[in-house]
Amino acid sequence: MSRWRDCIFDLYGTLVDIRTDEQSPRLWEEMTHWYGAQGAEYTPQALRDGYFSLIRQMEQAPGRPGDAHEAHPEIQIEKVFLALFQEKGVRADMALAVRTGEYFRKCSLDYIRLYDGAEELLKALRASGQRVWLLSNAQRIFTMYELRSLGLEQYFDAIYLSSDYGVKKPDRRFFELLLSQQHIRPEDAVMVGNDGACDIRGAQAVGLSSVYIRSNISPQEPLPNADYVLEEMDLARVQKILTED
Repeated sequence: MSRWRDCIFDLYGTLVDIRTDEQSPRLWEEMTHWYGAQGAEYTPQALRDGYFSLIRQMEQAPGRPGDAHEAHPEIQIEKVFLALFQEKGVRADMALAVRTGEYFRKCSLDYIRLYDGAEELLKALRASGQRVWLLSNAQRIFTMYELRSLGLEQYFDAIYLSSDYGVKKPDRRFFELLLSQQHIRPEDAVMVGNDGACDIRGAQAVGLSSVYIRSNISPQEPLPNADYVLEEMDLARVQKILTED
């Protein structure tokens, strides 16, 4: 029987293998055609520069929840796509901005797939009576579709995405939102992730146990001081740790 009632997961690089390329010339050519079809005329370079500039501006903008210059802010990426229309005088609504974001994700995506054993792991945890939570630095307009298409949404008791809260891991406030809203005791919970700073040190700051997995998209960093350290992707081993420890 496991010592943990609650298992908290990162998504990308932990359960889901993904590669995107937001620097791809093809992406910005496609997005230039998309914006142009709506009356917003850009060159690919101007659109790319405007996109990244707006992200930086919004991350530092006053009036954000909490400290306007907090260390780990998060934005809603659809507002960037909306602003790019507005800068060209196009009266776009949020629905169009969301569709634009979804098209952007499709064009920037090289591949997305589950790591071997991901679904089996989540099924085993649910079957054992443990609660399963998602805590991800992610954009809702990208991630919810991907969770559904991969068949993962059904396994989580609740899904916490940073774009919904204006803050992201490793900020302890993001972890504390989940813990307080779901009445999770830190001593009964474990965080599983592939990022030593965001997932492991963030979890440790609020008293969670931790399992670190070095995956193909983990940051280049020293191995963290987690309770369990896996030097390569092995979700079958993670299953044993979470259900049998």
